[in-house]
Amino acid sequence: MQPYFMPYAGYFRLLAVADIFVAFDCVQFPRRGWVHRNRLSDSAGTEKWLTLPLLKSDRDSTRICDLCFRKEAQEEWLAEIMRFPSLVDLRKRGGDLAKISFELSDRPVDYIIRGLQWSARTLGLDRPIVRSSDLAIEPTLKAQERIIEVVRRVGGHEYINAPGGRAIYSKEAFDAAGIKLHFLSDYVGKFSSVLERFVFESPDTIRAEIERNLQLD
Repeated sequence: MQPYFMPYAGYFRLLAVADIFVAFDCVQFPRRGWVHRNRLSDSAGTEKWLTLPLLKSDRDSTRICDLCFRKEAQEEWLAEIMRFPSLVDLRKRGGDLAKISFELSDRPVDYIIRGLQWSARTLGLDRPIVRSSDLAIEPTLKAQERIIEVVRRVGGHEYINAPGGRAIYSKEAFDAAGIKLHFLSDYVGKFSSVLERFVFESPDTIRAEIERNLQLD
């Protein structure tokens, strides 16, 4: 799955049901997706985008693993945070979540995966996270053929995907490769970012919601 910036709780079902989670960062960066942004509530209770301060890059050739922060990213990021009461509260509290959320360092993909790792660990769903960019996948492999190769590289025999994958992955193709394909059921619960939820809710509450949604099709 593409690494997302502090995604909704349902994303973490993939870690709950798998032995290995592969951060699919060797593919083109989707500018309108959830890799670099999420929606949080502003002071009026309206959900607004919180977007990582990325350096502009080529629209058609930049991979997720190649993203960079802008030069003044840290200052811009702290200013953006002030738009959201939950993050202002979190900054006052301090702690590990504040540190990993507010301190930009390394590359964006490192920052995003660090947030996923902290969240998964806090939810009791800690799993090995492998980056697909480290697997040296042949760039000519596209779509589900690339996924199949990723599964092979990590020694997997089953692949579990989010519900949206039903429209793009073929069970017949995976069967032919000797890999069982599964999809998680549609999620019933909150779709707000876990970054905001961790401020107001206990990890046990969030995990219980995740565990109610682990059915596989």
